[in-house]
Amino acid sequence: MSHATYNKQWAEAQAQLKDLMYYELPLEPPKPEQDIKVAFQLLATMFVKYIQVFSKIERCYDQIVHPQKRRILRHVLDGTIGRILELKGEMVNLEFSEFHYYDDILSDYKLTPYDIELTIPKYYLLERKKALTERENLLNSILREMGVIGRDDGKEKVQLSFEDAIQCIQKTERARQGRLRAKFMKEIRQQEEREKRAETKGVPTIDPALAATKIKKIWKGYLQRKRTVIERETELIFLGMNPPPESANPKPTPEEIANQTMETRREIQEVYEQEYQQALITIKDRIHENEGPNLKERMQNQIRQWFIECRDATGKFPEYPEEDDGGSAMIFKEKDPAELEAELKAEDEDKDQKKKEKTKDKKGKKEKGKKSKDDKEEYEGWKMSPSQFVPVINEGSEKYKNVWAARDESENFMQKHDTELIKEEKRMEVENEIRVQVDELMREELKNLKLAVDREKAKKKAKKSGKKKGKGSSKKGKKKKEKDLTPDRSIDSLYKEMVKQGIIIPAPHVPLSDFLGDYGYLGTILRQAGCEPMPSLSDIRRVITLYAILPLGSSFVHENAPLIKSLLLTGPRGTGKKMLVHAICTETGANLFDLSASNLVGKYGGKEGLKMLIHLTMKVGRAFQPSVIYIGECERMFKKKVPKTDLTNPKRLAKELPKMMKTVKGEDRILLIGTSRCPYEAEMKPLSNLYQKFILIPRPDYASRYRIWQKMIPANGGQVSSSFDMTSLVKLSDGYTPGHIISVIQTILTERRIKQQTKKPLLAMEFLTPLARIDPIYKEEEEVFKEWYMKSPLGKKRAKAAQGETEEDSGKGGKGGKGGKGGKKGKKK
Repeated sequence: MSHATYNKQWAEAQAQLKDLMYYELPLEPPKPEQDIKVAFQLLATMFVKYIQVFSKIERCYDQIVHPQKRRILRHVLDGTIGRILELKGEMVNLEFSEFHYYDDILSDYKLTPYDIELTIPKYYLLERKKALTERENLLNSILREMGVIGRDDGKEKVQLSFEDAIQCIQKTERARQGRLRAKFMKEIRQQEEREKRAETKGVPTIDPALAATKIKKIWKGYLQRKRTVIERETELIFLGMNPPPESANPKPTPEEIANQTMETRREIQEVYEQEYQQALITIKDRIHENEGPNLKERMQNQIRQWFIECRDATGKFPEYPEEDDGGSAMIFKEKDPAELEAELKAEDEDKDQKKKEKTKDKKGKKEKGKKSKDDKEEYEGWKMSPSQFVPVINEGSEKYKNVWAARDESENFMQKHDTELIKEEKRMEVENEIRVQVDELMREELKNLKLAVDREKAKKKAKKSGKKKGKGSSKKGKKKKEKDLTPDRSIDSLYKEMVKQGIIIPAPHVPLSDFLGDYGYLGTILRQAGCEPMPSLSDIRRVITLYAILPLGSSFVHENAPLIKSLLLTGPRGTGKKMLVHAICTETGANLFDLSASNLVGKYGGKEGLKMLIHLTMKVGRAFQPSVIYIGECERMFKKKVPKTDLTNPKRLAKELPKMMKTVKGEDRILLIGTSRCPYEAEMKPLSNLYQKFILIPRPDYASRYRIWQKMIPANGGQVSSSFDMTSLVKLSDGYTPGHIISVIQTILTERRIKQQTKKPLLAMEFLTPLARIDPIYKEEEEVFKEWYMKSPLGKKRAKAAQGETEEDSGKGGKGGKGGKGGKKGKKK
């Protein structure tokens, strides 16, 4: 697409943000919402709208080549991501569920599920491409030293000697010659048989006209049948019922052409960014040379004039403003010398008043605290919590409105940087730098003037300022530093040690889009009917994007968004828990630390070794962030009794791991992920203390199974023809997980079977036999997971809220949760 198209999309996104800011920043504070359903509907609608804005801005930031526009887009993009995460947290706190359904909103706004699919920003990997390749090369080189093949090498290479290679070539060549000889002899035998038949029966005689008619009839029928088959096939391909055929020399599809165009635009971005960085330096130097001396002289004259005016107005020289207050910038404001002197005096008086006000505030807080305890019992209603990202979005929108909305860019066809904007920015920087230099000179000049007029006062002030500085320096020295167990070692050596120990492992390249699953279309209807629906695999993908990928990819978002330090992925075997861990590492470029009990056997033994392991994990994880700490079979860590046959010591990290996660802060992009097939075997309290979010991955529904079969059969070399009964296969595979389905596909689609497809088309019946050999996930096992999840902290809150809703529907009580309490108090009054 062209530059104008992306500029138009940016304008549309800004118009949508303007409408959202109308609700986010109202002129009057909104009243508390008493109805929880109305409040959730408001949050869900804003969530859907923000996702639409996010997808547009992400696309514009990825493809717009103008370097100055991209900076504003990045600012708004990070703010939008953070606001989406905040709204997600609000919905979880309101509905007490990790999964939410937007069917009614999609139907009201005439949207499809694809419109609310969360895209992962491409700049997460593209802007760190060089660092990621260097780190991957380092990891592969260390693995090669250990004798382990890196990820890029793929399969293990078989090393053959010279003699073995010759024998292998001889065997294949003899086999090829034998096949050709057998084929030639078969043709000779067939020819001899035809000649014998002709001799015994004789040559048949027929009228030439009749023979020509028969040949013409057969040939026309053959052509028509072939034409009909081709027309039917093209119609089915057009309707999307059959896949397009694979051609020998395929032409580039429109999607491939669009991807090539996007890649070229990204290359142009890099070139323009280098030109922009160079222009920043050259323009700043030019302003320094041309305008710097005049600016310096003008500032000095203005400050000297200010000295004289203050001396004439007050009878003494003024106090020079400090650097923290802006220095001489305060002087250039439109104020009289007497007013400035009065302000400087008022500052000293304000300090005494603030001390008095603090004592009053403490007393007032105590009184308010007593009142708040009584008021807590009454439910006032739901209020939107203050946002950290709405001011960021509003600031970016204002920049767009003031700079780019009405700017004429007809002459800037190539979309290169605007030098006038750079001059405006750099002129302010040069002015600030010169002001600092001028302030130092003028402070000395003012000091000399004061010494000449009144030396005694100047000495007293110098002593007081010296005492104040001494106090400030002593406070800074009180800060404590964390202990470093490896102060003499470099980060690269620690990284190498952890790779050799098998703690840092290479994560397979798995995009999140490979976690196939369709949207759940009945979520809202089931919840309105009082039935809690199981989430679809599309909902799982969305939650993983919100809780793990979006925060880890951006440092600004991670610092300001609601902090999520740990996730627990649980579900039956084959649901894709470990695949999601690899997808998180792939999409964010994160390191993968494997702290599973089975992986730590014989490594870092004893208490000191355990401390060193925790220290190395945090130090290397912070240095090479983002980082993912993975713990497989995490339920073993919190079992009541560990079997004596288990020699892996799974409880080794039970005490140290929670302490380690407490040290993780907003600036540390570190995420702990545990996976479990049987979480009900662990104690709930320590498990919930370590993991903030529990994500239960169910078996796939019909729509998700259909998509898995439809995508994975061609991905493994299979060809789905019109005779393939996909619907029956999807119905019969009910209860099987994606892992089961993929293993069945791989067992059937061997190299030999793939080659036979031209003569023997693939049938759905072939997959049933290996599918029947695998035990499915029965409903009883799924019910066990549901019961366990209802015992989790969020599950208990959800159950209480559901009970409150049923009481409200039956007329026994008021609103669920807090609303119910408010309703009862209202009756008493």
